[in-house]
Amino acid sequence: MERRTNPSGETPSLQQPISAGIIACVVGYTSSFAVVLTGLAAVGASPTQAASGLLALCAVQAVGTLWLSRRHRMPIMLAWSTPGAALLAGMATVDGGWSAAVGAFILVGVAYVITGLWPALGRLIAKIPAPIAQGMLAGVVFGLCVEPVRSLVDNPGAIVPIVLVWLVGVRLMPRWAVPAAFLTAGIVIGIDMIRRGEGIAGSDLLPSLALTSPTLSWEAVVSIALPLYLVTMASQNVPGVAIMKAIGYDVPWRDSIVTAGVTTIAGATGGAHSVNLAAISAALVAGPDAGPDKSRRWIAGQAVGWTYLVLAAASIAVAALVEVAPSGVIATIAGLALLGTLALAIESSMAQPKGREAAVVTFLVAASGITAWGVGSAAWAILAGLFVYAVLSWSPKGGR
Repeated sequence: MERRTNPSGETPSLQQPISAGIIACVVGYTSSFAVVLTGLAAVGASPTQAASGLLALCAVQAVGTLWLSRRHRMPIMLAWSTPGAALLAGMATVDGGWSAAVGAFILVGVAYVITGLWPALGRLIAKIPAPIAQGMLAGVVFGLCVEPVRSLVDNPGAIVPIVLVWLVGVRLMPRWAVPAAFLTAGIVIGIDMIRRGEGIAGSDLLPSLALTSPTLSWEAVVSIALPLYLVTMASQNVPGVAIMKAIGYDVPWRDSIVTAGVTTIAGATGGAHSVNLAAISAALVAGPDAGPDKSRRWIAGQAVGWTYLVLAAASIAVAALVEVAPSGVIATIAGLALLGTLALAIESSMAQPKGREAAVVTFLVAASGITAWGVGSAAWAILAGLFVYAVLSWSPKGGR
């Protein structure tokens, strides 16, 4: 790696970009892996297949991040779609089961590739009224966010310590609040295993992929592929580019979105639901925390990629721990992880007077969890929101 000196003649340290990349990756992983496992299980994955999906996501994200950050000398970071995983968590198994869900994941990856090669499609997605996009996101994560409340009533002995640690974390170190809650959950799970005299077999801790042959069904296309594509584009890819631009990096749209699509396709048969540009965590690897020299912050992207590979190897063990968790523990971690997303989505959907009614309708339909004619609530929420928005925005020709 090329070594350069700053104007004072000193060789810049690699410590800042490397540590920033590792922290961004570990925080992102521990803050939302429970949402991913919950989402994959909801659309039909067995525990083994869900664990495989977590491993596949880490592996393909690593390759994509290493490629993009080195090729463009920018701290470009790929991540899994946490809103997309939350969307899946609010669904039920569609016609065709897990294999149809995998087919939908591949279709989402193909849609990303087309979007990257055809920028007009990306601009069209960006024109979806913000109240509708954010209202749908708020609706799909709402169900998960109330789980800590239910779990607290059903299993207070296991849940109270987790919630207290999270609350203290939010007060003292917000970035680490959910990872600290996960660590506490690990202790709770360990104590419960000792109490029950159970353990985890060594073979259950070894990394392994469970490949699934994809199929497609109409329900999977409409209920999984379409909402997953829209929510990820609106809440991850488009904001991810905007955040990087605000920091001072002009992210190459075509290369980034096509790479996200290719990696999604590559990981889909292993259970990866969606890979996209990082949004919030992008600020950790592209901002001042990664060092004063912007031209060297791409090294943080390299650190992210290699850390993903380490976490990929550990993903099966993490999923095995999740599998033996007491009732409500993992639902609590997932709900706490999404509280910030819910708050931001509600705030964004209500920010402007125009579109508030459409946002509320979108939220209610998405949160209802309804399924009609094989189509899930997220797809109906988009249609309902767009219809209400169009009706309330319409004026006679020439009117004002």
